[in-house]
This record gives sequence, C-alpha cells and structure tokens, in this order.
Amino acid sequence: MQVRIFRPAKTAMQSGKANAQAWVLEYEPAARKEADGLMGWIGSSDTTQQLRLKFDTKEEAVAYATRKGLDFQVIEPATKKPVPPKNYSDNFRFDKLEFGRF
Repeated sequence: MQVRIFRPAKTAMQSGKANAQAWVLEYEPAARKEADGLMGWIGSSDTTQQLRLKFDTKEEAVAYATRKGLDFQVIEPATKKPVPPKNYSDNFRFDKLEFGRF
C-alpha cells in the first residue's frame, strides 16, 4: 500500500506551531468516494482513509512504514525564509520615504 509521510502546515487559525511539529503517516486512497443514494453522504469502502498516524520524528515514521512493508513517499516541509526583525518605531521615522504623498 502507498502511504505519505509529511509534516502538516500550521492552520491559519493559530499563531503558534503547536500542532504542526509531528510527522503524519497517511494512506493513499484505494477506492474513490461516492455519494450515498439514500442519505447523500460522501463515503467509501476504503477504511484506511480514516487512519492518520502521528510520529515525533520522520525517522520513526519511516521505520514504521519499513517495518510494516509499506511503500512510502516522504514529503519534506517547505523551508521558510527568515524575516528580518522590525521595530514598531520604524513606522514613524522621519527619514522614511513615502511614495504617493506630496
């Protein structure tokens, strides 16, 4: 079975990185989702789509996938470019150039 190992991005609703530090192992969908005729809910007969395993490190997730004989793909997180620190007082500098005001 094909699995993905990745580190999820932080949500837009949080300012910290508390829930984005763990590595996640997710199974690729084996069957497509279909609408139920009676209720209209979307579902599938593939129960592995409901499974998300969390690991502290990437090496633990890779070791688990290797031990279980799973074909895995590791997706590395994107690196962020560090932003230089700014001071609030820089907004009110006299030598600051403003375009559009005359």
